[in-house]
Amino acid sequence: MQVLFLISEVEDIIKTGGLADVGKALPSALHKKGIDVAIVLPYYRDISMDFDLPDAIPPQVLHINGQSFGYRVKQLSLDGMNVYMIDHEYFSLSETPYTDTTIANNAQKFSLFTLCAICAANELGIKPDIVHTNDWHTSMGSYFIKSDFLMRHNLLTEPDWFHDTATVLSIHNAAFQGIEGLDQVSVLDHIDAGKVYNQNGYLNMLRTGILYSDRICPVSPSYARELFTDMGSHGINDVISQKGDAVIGILNGCDYAQWDPANDSLIPANFKSSDLTGKALCKAALQVRAEFEQSPNTAVFGMVCRATRQKGFDFLLPILEDILQHNIHLIIMGTGESRITSELNRISMLYPGKMRFFDAFSGELSHLIEAGSDFFLMPSEFEPCGLNQMYSLAYATLPIVRRVGGLADTITDIRLPNGNGFVFDEPDGLALANCIRRALILFEQDQAKMNEIKLRAMKVKFTWDTAAQNYLSVYRGIVI
Repeated sequence: MQVLFLISEVEDIIKTGGLADVGKALPSALHKKGIDVAIVLPYYRDISMDFDLPDAIPPQVLHINGQSFGYRVKQLSLDGMNVYMIDHEYFSLSETPYTDTTIANNAQKFSLFTLCAICAANELGIKPDIVHTNDWHTSMGSYFIKSDFLMRHNLLTEPDWFHDTATVLSIHNAAFQGIEGLDQVSVLDHIDAGKVYNQNGYLNMLRTGILYSDRICPVSPSYARELFTDMGSHGINDVISQKGDAVIGILNGCDYAQWDPANDSLIPANFKSSDLTGKALCKAALQVRAEFEQSPNTAVFGMVCRATRQKGFDFLLPILEDILQHNIHLIIMGTGESRITSELNRISMLYPGKMRFFDAFSGELSHLIEAGSDFFLMPSEFEPCGLNQMYSLAYATLPIVRRVGGLADTITDIRLPNGNGFVFDEPDGLALANCIRRALILFEQDQAKMNEIKLRAMKVKFTWDTAAQNYLSVYRGIVI
């Protein structure tokens, strides 16, 4: 089986967020199962500065709506897979992958990228059984393949090249949908305006991809169910509801090669379930890093995330000072919305011996926070999948989460059999505060039970092998 995997970023090549982790890990896991995977992503300026890559085929030109778009196709090998990159000035001249729109808006940029990727596959001789797109950036791929677009513009050297190709769209975060005025997307014309998801003259790329994809795979089963609801769908439940059983939630995996406390080179002491001594040393090191008193009897709460509403700060900020009246240490790291970061800075200055906010991101510090904390906060407003709760379990750090999306699929409250964390339901600060207090009571009154839960948490694994097997089942269900 051959899969053409279209995505906007891939770890070890270009990374701005968690999507890049998927861009490497999932294709690699599929490749290990014998699937012929070809990855295509844009050839961003930063990539061109880090890699001097050869052309895979001669220079190409697309003629669309009276315009000519010239591009090259670069190539490298990653974990035994072919990775192709579309080299066009939209990306090579932009300073950043998404935020620099001086040359073209994102809808135009990524629609063209996706179209070039599809046409390049024809030129490269890649005749995929599956075209797998990811989020709004590449979701138009399903439209280009399933509509008459390629035929209408005579873009393929072999017009029937994708006749038997099925399409899959993974939704990593439906809050971002790729919305732009149709008159600003020059690869589309008046005929497309009647075929894409057109809302009062505005293209919605994600909704268009949903309508034209054979299968839609949100990145957790619970998130898939939420997308059918008014409150949890980010407004796309109108098109999701049309797809019915074609919507299949698949939980992402965790890269345990990078997140393994027994072999983690970024933490001061390693540990495993049979000996947690190293975790105590990591806790002491974290307290020193935060300029706190070294105190094994003080519960340490950690949080690493973007400082955005999605991550639950509207629940956390109103109750933060009340929580800090308890005997706790709190370390938060992340950048984001100024209204949130300024409030975190203000409160941390009021409680210098109890709270430390790092308005930055550091891979080394994120590992130390996971390893040295007793509890990890993820009170998300919504969370399509989430990875930090998986890291926390591996590091014997008990997650405190809201029961949404992937958090609901990975964390079970300790009041239930096989519990591995603390869970609350209501989207408000009081529910979060009560959950934090439950964790604090366990820490202060029953260390034996807490250690039992820690060891149980460390045994829980969410692997990319399992995720790949689930995607393979989806592929096999739609391949002709």
